[in-house]
Amino acid sequence: MALSGIPKFVPFPEAAWRNHIVPEEWEACLDAWIALAGAHLALPVSDFARSSTMDESLPAFLTSYAAETALSNDISSSPNLSKEKQLRKLSYLLSNRLLDSEHPHESVLSWEFLANLSKIYGQSNGGKLATIVWARHLSPLETSLASLKTFLIKELEAGLKGDLKTVESKLKRLDHLIHASPQTAAFFMAGSDFVDSLISCFKIMSPPLRKAIFSTLYLCLIGLTEGEKPNFSSLVDQLYSLKAAADAHKAGPTNASDSLVAELVTETPVLKQVQQRIEASGTGSVRAKSVLKSLAEFKKPVASGRPARVNKKKINKGKGIAIEDLGHAQIHVHRMSLISQVQDLFLDLGSGFIVKLLDEYGDNVEQVIGHLLEGSLPPHLENADRSEELDSTHQHIPDMAPNSTPPQLPTRRNVFDDDEFDQLAVDTSRLHFGRRNPDKTADDVLQDRSSAPSKVAILSALAAFDSDDDERDDTYDVEDVGGTVDSATPGNNPEESNSDVREAHDEALFRAYKSTPDVFGRDATTRRGKPRQSLKDKTGMTDEAIEGWGLMLSRDPRQMRRLEAKFTSFTGAQRDLGPTAWRASPAGSGTEDSDHANDRGRGGRLRGAPRGGRGRSRGNVASPSGDKETEAARNQKEANKGSRANHNRRDQRARKMARGRFPG
Repeated sequence: MALSGIPKFVPFPEAAWRNHIVPEEWEACLDAWIALAGAHLALPVSDFARSSTMDESLPAFLTSYAAETALSNDISSSPNLSKEKQLRKLSYLLSNRLLDSEHPHESVLSWEFLANLSKIYGQSNGGKLATIVWARHLSPLETSLASLKTFLIKELEAGLKGDLKTVESKLKRLDHLIHASPQTAAFFMAGSDFVDSLISCFKIMSPPLRKAIFSTLYLCLIGLTEGEKPNFSSLVDQLYSLKAAADAHKAGPTNASDSLVAELVTETPVLKQVQQRIEASGTGSVRAKSVLKSLAEFKKPVASGRPARVNKKKINKGKGIAIEDLGHAQIHVHRMSLISQVQDLFLDLGSGFIVKLLDEYGDNVEQVIGHLLEGSLPPHLENADRSEELDSTHQHIPDMAPNSTPPQLPTRRNVFDDDEFDQLAVDTSRLHFGRRNPDKTADDVLQDRSSAPSKVAILSALAAFDSDDDERDDTYDVEDVGGTVDSATPGNNPEESNSDVREAHDEALFRAYKSTPDVFGRDATTRRGKPRQSLKDKTGMTDEAIEGWGLMLSRDPRQMRRLEAKFTSFTGAQRDLGPTAWRASPAGSGTEDSDHANDRGRGGRLRGAPRGGRGRSRGNVASPSGDKETEAARNQKEANKGSRANHNRRDQRARKMARGRFPG
C-alpha cells in the first residue's frame, strides 16, 4: 500500500459515545482500526519514520485508546472479544514502534500516556515502554514529570485548601507508572520535598487519600531497590528521614499510631522486602539494619492481644464427593473479596488470573502481592494471560443425592383457628371494612339498649353472688408451717438488720466527716494514718469505699442536710436564758454584755436571787425540775396567785393616778 494511501485514524471514542453505537457499526470500527494498525506496522523502518511519525492522527488514536481502555479495563463482556484483544495487541506494538522512533509526537512522551500503558499492559510490558522513553527521550519525559511533581508538592502542602480530589486521582494514576518504571520512582524520591509533602498531607482524615499516599510512598521505596542499578544509598537516606518524621510525630500531641510511617510499616511488607533485597544484593550495612529495626518499632499493635491461632491444614484423603471440574464457575464471597484486594493494587490483572494465583499460594493475599511485586511467579503463571477473566457461562451442578427431610418448624395456632371465618363459611353481609356504622356516635351507642343485658339477668347474677364466700385462708396449712418467715415480727426481717448496720456506719462516717474532713483524703499518707485505720475498724469498709462515701457526700447537699438532721445532738432545748435588757456598765458602755459584770437591780439584790436575806431559803420556780424546793415554790406561787398579784397592781395604779391628780 502506498504511503499516501493509508487513511487517517479516528480517535477512540469515550464510553458515553460507545454506548450509543450499534453493535454492527462498532464491529466495523474495530475492523478499520485493526486494518490501519496492521498497515502501519507493515511499513519498513524508513517509511514508518517518514510517514507514521508525521501522521498526527496516529498519536491521537493511541493516547485516546490508552486513556479510555485504562478507565474501562474490563472487556470480558464485549461480544467482539477476540477483535478487541487483537486491537489491544496491535496498539501495544504500534506504541512500541512509535516510542522507539527518533522524533515521536509530544503527546506520547507524557507521563499520563505511559501511566495508562503501564496500567493496561502490566508491569513487565509497560515497564519496557517506559524504559525506551527514559533511554531515548529523557528531556521531554523529565519535563512532564517535573511539572507533575511540582503540582503534587504544592497541593499536598496546602492541605485542606488544596485540590485533594485531583491529587488523589493523579497519585492513583502515577502508581502504575512507578510500579512499572524504577527510574520514575528514583525521580520522585530525589530530594526530600516530595516525601515531606506526603507526610504533611497524611494528617488529613480522608481514607481514600491516605490509601493513595502510602501506596505511592510504598511503590517509590520498592522502586529504589529494582532496576539494573538499585539505589540503596538513597533508599537508606529516605528511611532515615521517615524515622525522623515518625519520632517528631510521636513527640507531638497527636496519636503516635496515626502517622504515615506507622501505616506504611503495618499495612505493607516494605521492611521485609527491603531487607531481603539488601541482603540479596550483598551491600547490607549496619546503617541499613539499624534504621530498619528502628522503623519496625512503629508497627501498630495487633487488635487482639491473643496470638494468632495456627490452623492445622487438613490432609486431603480423597474421600470427598467427586465433583466435575467445570472451572471456576461459582466463587465464594470470601474468594471474591480476596480478588478485589489484589485488583486494588493491580488493576490490569483479570479475575481469572488472580484466581489461579490464589490457588497457587493457598489464598494468601500477601504472598500473591509479594510475588507479583518481585516478579517471581512460576513459569506456568508467568506465561499465562494476565487479563483472563472468569468464565461465567458454566454453572456448577450440585450433588442431587436425596437428603433427609429436616424437621418442620411448629405451626402457630390461636383460638380463632377453624372458626367460620377460617372456613370461609361466614355470611358476606356480616363483613365490612372499618366501623360498621361510621355515622354512629358514642352517645348513640350508649342509648342503644338492644344489646344491653336485661334487668332480670342482672338481678339473677346478684342473687347468685355470695358476699361471705371468701377465698380459703391457707396461711396455717401443715405444709407451710415452719417454711416461711414472718417479716412483720421484729428481728425476722433481714432488711432491718442491714439498715441498722448501714445507719451505724453512716453515723460514724458523718461524725468523722464533720470533725476531720481530711480523713477522707485520697493520698497515701491519709490512708496509712491512725484516723483512717480507726474509721476502717469501726465500719469495716475499705479505703476506696470510705473515700467514695466522702466524695459523694460533698457533692450532694441534700444528703448532707438529711444526715445533719438525723445525727445532730442538738434537741432545741436551752437551759439558760441570758438577760437581754440594757444596763449601765461601769465603763459607761451600756451594752448587754455588761450585765454579767453588774447584775444587780434596785435595792442591791442580785437578779434571780430569792427575796429576803434572812430566814429559810425558799426554792426558785426557775430552778431545774425535780428539785423538792422548786416544786414547793411552784405550788406556793400557784396558791397565792389570786390573793396578791392582780390586787397589788390595781392599788399601785390608783396611787399613781391620785399623785398626778387625774380623775379616777
